[in-house]
Amino acid sequence: MNSTTLAPASTTGVCSPRFEFVSTQICRHRVIAKDTWQLTVAIPAFARRTLPGQFFMVRIAGANDPLIGRAFALYDVHDGADGKPEAISVVYIVKGKFTRALSQCVAGDQVEIWGPLGNHFSTSPVEHLILVAGGVGQTPMLTTALAALGKRAFGTDSCTEAYAKRVSLCYGARNREYLAGLPEFQSACSDVHIATEDGSIGVSGRVTDVLVPLLEENPSSSKRIVCCGPEPMMRAVSQIAARYSVPCEVSLETPMACGIGICFTCVAKVRQEDGEWDYKRTCIDGPIFPGDTIVWE
Repeated sequence: MNSTTLAPASTTGVCSPRFEFVSTQICRHRVIAKDTWQLTVAIPAFARRTLPGQFFMVRIAGANDPLIGRAFALYDVHDGADGKPEAISVVYIVKGKFTRALSQCVAGDQVEIWGPLGNHFSTSPVEHLILVAGGVGQTPMLTTALAALGKRAFGTDSCTEAYAKRVSLCYGARNREYLAGLPEFQSACSDVHIATEDGSIGVSGRVTDVLVPLLEENPSSSKRIVCCGPEPMMRAVSQIAARYSVPCEVSLETPMACGIGICFTCVAKVRQEDGEWDYKRTCIDGPIFPGDTIVWE
C-alpha cells in the first residue's frame, strides 16, 4: 500500500485538514442489495480518522476510462485482530460507466483512494435524531447511528458518549430488493421505518410518509434530522423540517471530479447570512449543509 499526504484547496488562507492519497488492494467486495455493492479496503489511517458524513474519492488504479474518481461516503469501519480500526467500507449503486467497471473488480485488485474529505454531521446533543435516507443515501447513516447512541467512537476521539437518546432511521427505496444493510441498521438504530414505492415492504409510498409521524411524536422532545439521498427527496425533507421547526442537515450528492476543491464542478447554491446566495464547493465546504440554506433548483 502506497500513501501520500496532501492538503485540499482553501479559499480562506487556512488549509483544511490534510488527507491522504492511497493506492491499495480491495480486501472484500460483495453485493448487499440489488445493484448495490459494498467495497472494503484495509487503510488503518482512514479507519482511525474518518468521521460519520465524510467521504472518499475512489478510482480504479491504472484505468483511464473513466479517468476521474467518484465520491463515496463512509459506510462502516472494521477492526483488526488487535481490536483497533483497520479497514473502511463504502457502498455504491451500479448506474454508470465507472460503477459498472468498479463492480467487476474483485478482492486483490488495485484501487486508488484519497480522503477522508469534507465535513461531518453535527454531534450536538439532541433527544431524538431522525435519519432520513433515500436510495444509496443510507450509506452515511450506519456510522452516524452508532456514534449518536454511543455504541462506537469514530475519528481520533476515543469517547463513546451518546449525544442522542433515540435514533430513528426512515429508509425509502423503490422496492425491497434495493434495501441495503437492514440487519445492520436494525441493530444500530433505536427503530427503523421503511417505505417502498411499490409497497413490497413497509409503508407503500415515499420516505416522507414515515418521517412525518415521527415529527409529530412527543412535541416537547428536541429533534434533529439528518438527510441524504436524491435531491428532490432532500428538498422535500428540508421543507417538512422547516414546517415543524426542526433543524435539518442534508448531505449533498453533487457530482465531483477531484474532491479537494480545485475543479469547481461540485458547486451548490447556498444562502448566506445576508439572505443572498453564493456558490459553495460541496467537497470542502460540505457535503453537509443546513437544509434551509440550500437554494434548491
